[in-house]
Amino acid sequence: MPAIKRGAMVRAIPQKMEDSVEAQASDPFMPTYIYTTDGEVLDVKDEYAQVKFGSVPTPAVWLRLDQLEEVGG
Repeated sequence: MPAIKRGAMVRAIPQKMEDSVEAQASDPFMPTYIYTTDGEVLDVKDEYAQVKFGSVPTPAVWLRLDQLEEVGG
C-alpha cells in the first residue's frame, strides 16, 4: 500500500475504527460521514494524518494512517 501523503483524499475504514483508542477517547459510535465522505489529508506526522472531511462543518481530526484508505482521485 502506498504511503498516504498530504493532499490525498481518504475515507476511514469502519473495521479499523471499532474499539480503537480513538473511538474509546470519544464517542464509540463514529459519525457516518467519516466513512462516506471524502476527506483531505491536511498533515501527516509519524503514524497519524490530520483529515478534514468534505464540507461537513466540523474541525479536522487526527486518525492513524492504518485506519484510512485512499479513494479515487
